[in-house]
Amino acid sequence: MKIRNAKIADVDTIHSLISQYAQLDRMLFRSKAYIYDNLQMFSVAEIDGKTVGCCALQVIWSDLAEIKSLAVIDDHQKKGIGKALIENAVKQAKELGVSKVFALTLEPKFFEKLRFTIVDTETLPMKVWSDCARCPKQDNCDETAVELVLSSPQGVHRT
Repeated sequence: MKIRNAKIADVDTIHSLISQYAQLDRMLFRSKAYIYDNLQMFSVAEIDGKTVGCCALQVIWSDLAEIKSLAVIDDHQKKGIGKALIENAVKQAKELGVSKVFALTLEPKFFEKLRFTIVDTETLPMKVWSDCARCPKQDNCDETAVELVLSSPQGVHRT
């Protein structure tokens, strides 16, 4: 398995993956236009030249990034692909100098296995929640906020 930055050739697969999960109400829909506009946020997992998963990392503020749009093709689930995509996003966040990453998820146990902790949504900045204002689930959100602290304010990395 190879994790790499997404390319134009991956857009249809990324869109298909996200749409499949969105139809099942497991994640928010992303248009092809959104994916093209934000392609540099996406990474993909590739096996034998086939894109089998995707994940995006969006920097929200100087100390905060969001992991979003994590999706893996059905017949490749439970094989460590989601974990590898998250680990790649965390590595990218560290390289960018972000001290904390978070996700809004329907699968908090998956993230807890990767050292994320459940947090109250109130602890996340209002800028994050401005995105929620456009969400069709805003009044009935069923997602759990999870976060991973990457470094202390003094710049000491945790492991």
